[in-house]
Amino acid sequence: MLLIFITISIIAILLSRGMSLRERIAEFSRGAGQKDLLLMVWIFVLAGAFASSAKAMGAVDATVNLALELLPTSFLLPGLFIAACLVSLCMGTSVGTIVALMPIAASLADKAGISLPLMAAAIVGGAFFGDNLSFISDTTIVATQSQGCKQSDKFKYNFMLVLPVAVIVCVIYALLGASGNGVVTGESVLWWKIIPYAAVLITAALGVNVMLVLLMGNMLTGIVGIADSSYSFMGWIDSMTTGIMGMSELILISMMTGGIFGLIKYHGLMDRIVEAIAKKVHTSKGAELSICLLVGVVNVLTANNTVAILSVGDISKRIAKRYDIDPRRSASLLDTTSCAVQGLLPYGAQLLMASSLAGISALSIIPYLYYPMLIGVIVLLTIVFNGRRSA
Repeated sequence: MLLIFITISIIAILLSRGMSLRERIAEFSRGAGQKDLLLMVWIFVLAGAFASSAKAMGAVDATVNLALELLPTSFLLPGLFIAACLVSLCMGTSVGTIVALMPIAASLADKAGISLPLMAAAIVGGAFFGDNLSFISDTTIVATQSQGCKQSDKFKYNFMLVLPVAVIVCVIYALLGASGNGVVTGESVLWWKIIPYAAVLITAALGVNVMLVLLMGNMLTGIVGIADSSYSFMGWIDSMTTGIMGMSELILISMMTGGIFGLIKYHGLMDRIVEAIAKKVHTSKGAELSICLLVGVVNVLTANNTVAILSVGDISKRIAKRYDIDPRRSASLLDTTSCAVQGLLPYGAQLLMASSLAGISALSIIPYLYYPMLIGVIVLLTIVFNGRRSA
């Protein structure tokens, strides 16, 4: 993916007319270094450091064990869906959640007498719940920053949109998994290891600045991890460094996307795109549908929901502003639509990872992915029946 964006960036610079090569590079650099984009990069850095350091000190395992400890044995399938929702909400990554939980699901499927593709789908669906909502999810960061709204405001708005879907999916999985006869037990819960996650979720929900939230989260992982000997001070530093480096590709793609769109803006192509859409769209409902279509198509082409939001974020903001669509709404449309599409792509990272860990084909999982399917449906229903939502 990085190589693709490097190639596109070079082509964009070479094809820009009316400027010298030095001027083209300068315009590209201005777009790549705009203040809103650099703020997003800092958030990526802190989020990567937090996710990695929290995982290294055992916070992920503790969260999984807590979820398993709380599961009623007769509700294994919906319980694992809820566990995936909880873990992904804390970790902010769907792929990370799948890596953490899929081995557990695979080992439990046979013992419980539940279809493995069905079990895998419950994990993948729950993973996208947090990918869509988590304060440290890259899709949430990109969607809110590109649309100019607070993460806490988008969370509250988005939560009310997808909560009914999550409840419906739990009921479906409960009915489908009712024949399961397994017993779920986790290891002993080391509750103090969950403190960094709990603190981040609570303070973020209260509307504290996301930079302060993530700084606090990183400090807590260090304090808790060093106090219980999960790692040394240097081990904490190394884990944060690993997390930051893990974000390097996304950071570079973000900056190159900014540079490409900087050139597009310079040549007035952005205004032409918005005007072209405006000729076809005459209502806020049509504008919302166009935002969903834009991010959906790009997501299918790139197989990456974060990159899709990055690519169409600025255009979507212009469309939303033109038709007086609430920034929370446009951010929600971008994030939720991209998660719905990404969750159903057999060549997407999430399904490829899930199928690999479970030893089954990605296509066998798709029929049971009720959560991505239904959040896509609910987005369309809110557009058709409610239209524009204001603050």
